[in-house]
Amino acid sequence: MSYRINTNVAAMNAYRNLGLTGAELNKSITRLSTGLRINNGSDDPSGLIASENFRAQLTSMDAALRNNQDAVNYAKTADGALDEVSRLLREARALAVANGSSSISAAQKAANQTQLNNIAASIDRIASTTQFGMRKLLDGSAGAVATVNQPSNVASAFMTGTIGSGVAMNASGPIGVNVTTAAARAQVTGTAAYTAGTSLVGAGSFSINGKTFTTTATTTRDELVAMVNQAQGETGVTASVNGSNQIVLTSDKYGTDAKIYLTTTAGVINSAAGSTSAAGVNAVATVTYNSQTYTFSSGQGLQLKDANGNSITLTVAGNTVTNHGNAVQLMVGSTSFQIGANAGQTATLSLGNFSASTLGVSGLDISGSDMSSALNAIDAAISTVSEARGRIGSFVRNTLESNMRALGVAKENLAATESAIREIDVAEEMTNYTKLQILQQSGMAMLAQANSAPQAVLSLLR
Repeated sequence: MSYRINTNVAAMNAYRNLGLTGAELNKSITRLSTGLRINNGSDDPSGLIASENFRAQLTSMDAALRNNQDAVNYAKTADGALDEVSRLLREARALAVANGSSSISAAQKAANQTQLNNIAASIDRIASTTQFGMRKLLDGSAGAVATVNQPSNVASAFMTGTIGSGVAMNASGPIGVNVTTAAARAQVTGTAAYTAGTSLVGAGSFSINGKTFTTTATTTRDELVAMVNQAQGETGVTASVNGSNQIVLTSDKYGTDAKIYLTTTAGVINSAAGSTSAAGVNAVATVTYNSQTYTFSSGQGLQLKDANGNSITLTVAGNTVTNHGNAVQLMVGSTSFQIGANAGQTATLSLGNFSASTLGVSGLDISGSDMSSALNAIDAAISTVSEARGRIGSFVRNTLESNMRALGVAKENLAATESAIREIDVAEEMTNYTKLQILQQSGMAMLAQANSAPQAVLSLLR
């Protein structure tokens, strides 16, 4: 065994192990204080990835469960209103049966006819006013779905179910889009002309939408154009050269919100120093639905929009003053619900129009002696409403409630899996923590012993 003064290998070894023990002890304290085995990516990279994916699924499942409950409430609102319609129809049938008897007076029959007319008006009121939030349920507009028929001209379409001055979109059919004003991009044309791409711009500066550019005495026209285009992501503007060798600045987007603000010194883009600005133009169209025409003039850029929130977005190719007939197909009477945590996990409920005229009970005459036509019409209406309520009930029971139970079980098991990956076993971690405490204390003691060992060399120097 050798004795050295300058290098205490034993102390270094004890110090290194003590440091490792301290680091592990700190991790153990963190795990115990948070209850998590994985507190950052370095604890378990693959486990963190799996855990985060599970957490995303769990969060989405919570949202899906809320969607299911909203759908249940939506369906029950419609069912409750239809229950009242059923009650009114039963009363209407009783009135028709009563008027079929010749034993009642003409005045009684007239009173029953008035009551029947009031029942029809009440059914219309229920159909037109029943709504869940802001969406009407029984006027035929619930779940109006717009499908693009001309993807080359129309990029997307969304219909709320109401158009114009509160007109219900309760009939499926084509929607025509007649573009009366094409959208345009903002454009600024410079007044300085350059004879060629190598023509020198000269020293100066200019700013586009708050972005400042600086040119030198050797900057050419084409270099200036490239300079602007390289900053396109910041300014939203591209530069080009027209046939007159002038620089043209064009906004990337269409509409009045996509503006160009240019400030320049003399000779750079413009022949004289100063500022200029330009704005684009929003598209405007008349939209034809159910043989009626409505103006869509509230949109921005290529988007056509009305006051009811309906929107149709044109493509660049479709952005011309042209009548795009049958551009969009409207399907009404169904509402889609996202009832799962992943794409495509949806369910659809069809409601339809339950106005008195649609049910066939508007304008019924029960003042005569033959009630067959009136009774047949009322029976058909009762059957229609009953079938609709049956579909709603089946949707709630066999789709939504069943799905909620399945989601609950899936969430429970997924949470258990995520917990097993991310959380600690407290008993096991306490055992590890106790071990590390003992190791730290013994390490400190051994470090003290190792530091005192070289003092034995002093006995050789006496």
